[in-house]
Amino acid sequence: MVSFSKGFKGWTIILLLIVVVISGCSANSESKAEEAPASETAVSDGSTSETTETEAETRVVQDEFGDVTIPVHPQRIAGIYVEDYLKALDITPVVQWYNPMWGVQEYLDLDVPQFDTTGSIEALLEYDPDLIIVDGGADMEKYEMYSKVAPTYRLSEDILQDSNQILTTIADVVGKPDKGKEVVAAFDAKIADAKAKLQEAVGDETVAVVRLNISNNTLALFGVKNRFTGFLYSELGLTPHPLVAKMEEYQEILSEEAFPELDADHIIVFPSNGEWSSPENKEALKVLDSKLWKSLPAVKNNHVYMMERSYWQSGAITANTMKIDDLLQKMTP
Repeated sequence: MVSFSKGFKGWTIILLLIVVVISGCSANSESKAEEAPASETAVSDGSTSETTETEAETRVVQDEFGDVTIPVHPQRIAGIYVEDYLKALDITPVVQWYNPMWGVQEYLDLDVPQFDTTGSIEALLEYDPDLIIVDGGADMEKYEMYSKVAPTYRLSEDILQDSNQILTTIADVVGKPDKGKEVVAAFDAKIADAKAKLQEAVGDETVAVVRLNISNNTLALFGVKNRFTGFLYSELGLTPHPLVAKMEEYQEILSEEAFPELDADHIIVFPSNGEWSSPENKEALKVLDSKLWKSLPAVKNNHVYMMERSYWQSGAITANTMKIDDLLQKMTP
């Protein structure tokens, strides 16, 4: 009996020790959970901390000048001369380019600060971009200056004539490849529809595009390789006037004496700056009052189309979409 009592007491003590150890471990675990920072506890449910870490990720891509490290999910993008494409991708840039000679692209209707491209690139620092995208207007020197402000992607030279390639490239750079494909598909469908309607309306009648240069009262004839209007011929199937078709340059100044040679069936014209009604353009408008201009077949047949300058001086996808709408309105029944 005595032996049993001693054994019972021994087991009791051992059990009590086990309970104490288990209780201590449980309390320690709870304490650590309470002390754990919010960033650690948030990862399991996919909340803010995980998102912040994702946004901070980078990747290496190749642009015109080599490899560049860019954010995987850029949040503050400056697109110098490519804001059109950003808007098509439902992205609002942190600034919009501005040039004192050309003004701003009003058709984009962007409510953001303007960045004067003729001024200091360091001015961009104020807007804290985490990615800058530039086109062919940035040479290596400018590219390096932009790169000091933020990671900079320069579009490849071999895609600058193709708005679809530019769109899909930018879409990939900003992490929206699926949206890029969607926009391109919609644009291609619009091209196909417009091409059929224009072919039915004007057939093989010739077309020319000229810009009224406000600064020196001259007319610039745009060639088939022009980035702004070349797609009218290459994609929409319009027939370029012979003067236009043989041009190797993007544009050439057309002297007043050469006006009679521009006997196109249809002429598209827009001012280099301002509006048709802008007071400062009155002197330049006299060019279109000359006897030689008025003698042209397109003028006599009321086939001269006065267009709005800002999107006719852009080769981007939104601008091209708006040009198609203009052409369908002016040239088809």
